[in-house]
Amino acid sequence: MTQLIDAPSLAAALAEQPTARIPLRVLDVRWKLGGPPGRDEYAAGHIPGAVYVDLDTELAGHGLPTDGRHPLPAVDDFRDAVRRWGLDDGDDVVVYDDASGTSAARAWWLLRHAGFESVRLLDGGLAAWRAAGGAIETEPTIPEPGTAAVAWGAMPTIDADAAAAFPESGVLLDARAGERFRGEVEPVDPRAGHIPGAVSAPTTGNLADDGTLLPADALADRFAALGVTPDAPVAVYCGSGVTAAHEILALEEAGFAAALYPGSFSAWSNDDDRPVATGA
Repeated sequence: MTQLIDAPSLAAALAEQPTARIPLRVLDVRWKLGGPPGRDEYAAGHIPGAVYVDLDTELAGHGLPTDGRHPLPAVDDFRDAVRRWGLDDGDDVVVYDDASGTSAARAWWLLRHAGFESVRLLDGGLAAWRAAGGAIETEPTIPEPGTAAVAWGAMPTIDADAAAAFPESGVLLDARAGERFRGEVEPVDPRAGHIPGAVSAPTTGNLADDGTLLPADALADRFAALGVTPDAPVAVYCGSGVTAAHEILALEEAGFAAALYPGSFSAWSNDDDRPVATGA
């Protein structure tokens, strides 16, 4: 099943909601590295009925630098957030942002990890919605609290030790920009470079010019060229576990299951005992 929904299909599904058997919940996950939070953008205009989700406070925990910049939230904290968004078990959920899905995919991954079976990303995000003539509202949506149950474990993860050993038996993809992988620049983390043995696979390479995800066959070709095969395990990291979720979604569209290293390079580079490689 595709992990995507296009703007016309979302508009049609929202129009059917008064008589729909399964409730459709829309989450606005606008976020930018370094801030400010996307709440002001949400207030300026969002998809009707969408609930704002704060990535830094609701889709991430906080700990030591060696835990990374966006460690997974505690399961109880995420359960409380999910209920604040009005979600119940069995709801159909759509997430979106204004960054081609690269931040909203974090919500997609966490909801899947928490046991939600129907979670889709709005392909092309808010830009695609506007281009399709979708309505915009400015009044915030404050839902009735939901009752959803949350339990971690539905999506695979790896820790730093597993990431270190992963290239020996599988493919470890680095979803950051190529210049960060090569160690030419590092705007936020203490050391520049990448986990030894990782393969550079910028998540932007999964996108078409209009910000939508490439077709499944094109994604499959891309990942095959990076060494991904049906017979070898795959794991993904990025700077802090956000855009890596987008790459995992793209891998699913291409027919591959992949694990997430949640701490990602922000955790790895804060541990002086972990080696860092540079260059292509």
